[in-house]
Amino acid sequence: MFSGMLDLPWWGLILAALGLTHVTIASVTIFLHRHQAHRALELHLLVSHFFRFWLWLTTGMVTREWVAVHRKHHAKCETAHDPHSPQILGINSVLWGGALLYRSASGNSETIAAYGRGTPDDWLERHLYAPHNGLGIVLMALLDVALFGAVPGTLIFGVQMVWIPFWAAGVINGIGHWWGYRNFASPDQSRNILPWGILIGGEELHNNHHAYAGSARLSNKWYEFDIGWAYIRMLALAGLAQVKNVAPRT
Repeated sequence: MFSGMLDLPWWGLILAALGLTHVTIASVTIFLHRHQAHRALELHLLVSHFFRFWLWLTTGMVTREWVAVHRKHHAKCETAHDPHSPQILGINSVLWGGALLYRSASGNSETIAAYGRGTPDDWLERHLYAPHNGLGIVLMALLDVALFGAVPGTLIFGVQMVWIPFWAAGVINGIGHWWGYRNFASPDQSRNILPWGILIGGEELHNNHHAYAGSARLSNKWYEFDIGWAYIRMLALAGLAQVKNVAPRT
């Protein structure tokens, strides 16, 4: 049986899966969330395009759609117009069906027109990333099989495909508005899930984010660790990012 070009042991395959999914969550939190949706930082063109290309390969999400749905979430938070509020729709609906709620909201042309402004609109976006968002996923599947083998590659691809729908659309949007601690009395039910969340890139500090939505740093207390902010600081030191807004320490 074809074992893949890398022919890794079982623990190497686990590390590869964790590494690939970590790049994806970093792309979501740095590019889609903090850079595109909230303009908390600027990214160098090459860095910005790498994130956009990687998300095309691993999620098929269209930047304008994701940004529009997220901005509407902030604008209509915990109301009947919130695309994914567990306070309105129930925790199980958002936790286990968050990806379906996102898909439904992203298909609303009025939402996209009202909240999706200022996102990439270049030739690649118009002719490749947006109209052929499923092609990247197919290429990722083929690449996984080629690198890791038929069975391991298929399993790694499956992990990649459920990673963002579960952690971002389900856990952050669901648990992040249902259970956890609050540093700030924001006018919603946002919660910080855990002080340490490397798997979610800092997005677990959801109450901090809703209190200061335009901040590039999501951590606020000394015991909170935002790995996405650590990556942003490294990019800034390398001249590849410029931080625009940071929440005050309390």
